[in-house]
Parts: sequence; structure tokens; C-alpha cells
Amino acid sequence: MSEDSMRSPAQRIEPARLDHEDREELVAEARAAAQRAPDEARVKVKTREVAVFYGAKQALFDVDLDIRERMVTALIGPSGCGKSTYLRCLNRMNDTIDIARVTGRIELDGEDIYESGIDVVELRARVGMVFQKPNPFPKSIFENVAYGPRIHGLAATKAEIQDIVEKSLKRAGLFEEVKDRLNEPGTSLSGGQQQRLCIARAIAVGPEVILMDEPCSALDPIATARVEELIDELRQNYTIVIVTHSMQQAARVSQRTAMFHLGNLVEEGPTDRMFTNPRERKTQDYITGRFG
Repeated sequence: MSEDSMRSPAQRIEPARLDHEDREELVAEARAAAQRAPDEARVKVKTREVAVFYGAKQALFDVDLDIRERMVTALIGPSGCGKSTYLRCLNRMNDTIDIARVTGRIELDGEDIYESGIDVVELRARVGMVFQKPNPFPKSIFENVAYGPRIHGLAATKAEIQDIVEKSLKRAGLFEEVKDRLNEPGTSLSGGQQQRLCIARAIAVGPEVILMDEPCSALDPIATARVEELIDELRQNYTIVIVTHSMQQAARVSQRTAMFHLGNLVEEGPTDRMFTNPRERKTQDYITGRFG
């Protein structure tokens, strides 16, 4: 099943053609994001010749891409181009699809995550994921965050669990809003709060990398702005890879951008360069809304 077929019509909307004023704003946001980036960053995740097949259909073709530590890397491109498929390779979420097959090499800190001896549960603790639609567990706010540390044995006492929950909610910018209602269901929160709860749940197990698959697509502009602010704060401690259909969001939150098209990586580089002087015509055309 293609990525595009799994989206609702509203989620398949592509960027509109940009006028001059929008273009200038996009460039300014990309340059501002670049100024917040460190001068140098080591490679945290290295992918080489990564291809993905769903049965006989090939969805991703020989992708070579480096994800740099403590930066936000945005994956952009039209619906069905392979962005989410690539993202799911980074913590082996494609393993959950019976007909999916991944080839090539993906290294996390130099270790191939597809080696036969790799503990996938531990890998997914190191490489957390936040999905497109907020998906809190049918548990209390407190238990949503406490669940991961418990099953991974990260806390032995009630006090340790409480400390992890509080710190995680604070890092997700949610603690002050929910501190008096921690026993209420996570599903009782607003959409934006639920997404931040899911982010708190992801960081509670101490990940090194956070994957985000269109985390703001179901949120209103105010909630989106809060999540974007949170992403910028989190990259001080985490490596973040985000799939987004919003060029403005990519420009605002990322320091590096990778452009995908028809299962191929078109180009990758610093976000300010990608939005001001892309090397490939396909990138230029997509960013300016000439195709989608």
C-alpha cells in the first residue's frame, strides 16, 4: 500500500505555488534556522544504498544519507515519494509490515541496526518515534509516560518513576498544564497536548534520536507553533528527523533538509542552501510549488 493511499484527502494537500513575498519569508526562516545550528556535527545515523520493497514493488531506491547529531533534519517531497518509508527504516518499524523488505546498510553510531543480533526493542528505545496522529495509550497521563521506563527497567522505585515522568513532561513543555490532573486519561487532553504527551512518552526512555512523521499535520496553528518551539528546544539534547509537507515548517525548524522524489533522494544539504540555492531543478520546483 502506498503512502499516498493511506492519507486522507486533506492530508494529501501539497504546497501551493509561492508568491514573491512567501518565498522571501521562507528564505528568511531557513536562514534563521541555520544561524541556530552548530558549526560542525558528527554523523549519528549513516544510511548507504538503502532500498525498500513492498512485495514486488520497490518504494525506495539506494538512499545514501547522513543524519547529523543534535540537528533537525527535515525530509520533504511529494506524497508517496518515500519520506515516511525511509523514516521507518531508522528504527525498523518496517519490520512490522509482512511484505516489507529492507536492503542496504543503516548505522547508528557505527553499528548496523539490521544485524541479526540487534535487540529491536532496545533499538526503538534509542530511536523513538512520534506519529502523525497523536496516539496516547488508554491510560492516565502519568501512566502514559511511566509505561516505557517501567518495561525497560529504567526505574526501580516509585520516586524514580515520578522523577522521570515529571522531567519528561517538563521537557515536552506540558507539565505545568497537567500537573494537577496526572491521573486523568491521556485521551482527555487537546490534540496539541496529546502530541506533546506522546513526545514526553518518547523521551521518557532516554532516546538518542527522535523520529517525527508529520507530527503537526492534525494540529491547529497554535498547537503547531508550540510543537515547533519544542522541537527547537529538544534538538539541544536529541537528534531529530522530521517528515513534513510544510515548506515553512521545514524552513523554521530544521538545520538540514533532504528532498525525496519517486523513492529517490534528490539532494540533501543545509536548509538555508536548499531553500535559497538548491542544486537540483526538482527541488527548486517543489519548494516553489510548481509541482507536488
